[in-house]
Amino acid sequence: MPRRAESQPTAEPKPVPPIGVKVSTDMERRSYGIRARARWTDPTTKRRVTRSEIVRDEAAAHEFFDQLRNSSTKGMDVSMTLLEFVTSIGDRWARGLDPTSTGETYGYGLKLRVLPALGHLPVTQLTAGIIDRTIDEWEQRHGASTIKNTIAPLVRVLDEAVRDGLIQINPAKNRAKRSLSRNAFRGQSSEQSSPRAHALPDMKTLNRLARACGKVHQSYSDFVMLAALLAARSSEVSGLQVGDVEFGKSLVVIRRQVFPGKGGLVTKPTKSRKERRVPILEPLRPVLERLTEGKQPEDSLLVGPKGGYLTTATVRDATNWDSIVAKLGLPDLTRHGLRHTGATWMADAGIPLHVLQDILGHASMETTRGYLHPDDRHLASAAEQANAFLSAAGQRKHARHSGPSTRRL
Repeated sequence: MPRRAESQPTAEPKPVPPIGVKVSTDMERRSYGIRARARWTDPTTKRRVTRSEIVRDEAAAHEFFDQLRNSSTKGMDVSMTLLEFVTSIGDRWARGLDPTSTGETYGYGLKLRVLPALGHLPVTQLTAGIIDRTIDEWEQRHGASTIKNTIAPLVRVLDEAVRDGLIQINPAKNRAKRSLSRNAFRGQSSEQSSPRAHALPDMKTLNRLARACGKVHQSYSDFVMLAALLAARSSEVSGLQVGDVEFGKSLVVIRRQVFPGKGGLVTKPTKSRKERRVPILEPLRPVLERLTEGKQPEDSLLVGPKGGYLTTATVRDATNWDSIVAKLGLPDLTRHGLRHTGATWMADAGIPLHVLQDILGHASMETTRGYLHPDDRHLASAAEQANAFLSAAGQRKHARHSGPSTRRL
């Protein structure tokens, strides 16, 4: 797909026949083609409305008329482009999203990538192939997170087109299942695609990563330890205050998150809107004691080299994160992988699933279950039983215990 300009002009709305009106048509031959004209009466204003187009032949004229009659049936212009459709529905596609975080991120993806690439195409002409090739181009220029936040609003917009009857199926639906690796669909095993695959292998590796980041500044080392050993999101680490650390109960209360938004940093409750209590693991205790010493309860627990908040982007840029993790043999490790690390270690330690769910703040038990180590011991037991049955001794034993009617059968 050729690259489009980053900014899109506002689409000029074309008159559309209201639902149920009768559309009359006529054609007039011109030297440069055929002038196809459709008329109808607006039921509200009682005025006669005309819409015409110059087309190449009669077949194109009849296609134009059929589109308008179809528009009269559906109450919307079935020939509208993606840009025109997005303009017509406003923010309806973003219903249910948090406007200060996910909604804002998806909005950027829609405005900066989806509409420049696909906005000029009629919605009815969007196919899975067109969308796939467009994603291929995005993957050459953007990271996995950016692509995810671009495909998601496209899926939501086309879901609205399905609800409006403009298209029958959403051609972007399955495109959201593409692998986040370059130009590939998910062919990973369930174990590879689980959050466990993104976790650090052991405490030794975590310490090596923390020391490498600490060479830039101690705060980056502390960020790594807090995110991993609290199984916390980067924004939640940024939102920690001294008063959230309760040494008497040996736990840390995660109450808020801080992240960049419109006009500066945004402070808001956790993603689940609930406080989370996370036990203090022993390797983290000396870090917490040092960070809380001599501070007031309302002070930020962790601040950067210049006394400001640390975000996942500042940690990435300041530490040259990609280079550090590549040298450690962990080229795919992200800051969010630190949360996966803590969750995986807690699951392997045998923490009950419902307790782990509360620690991580998951709304669904199935999300938490992804951190459990796959246990195949029951399969080995099943194979042992089946082999015993199929052995000669097992078959003789089965024959002795079967009734006469069973043997005859």
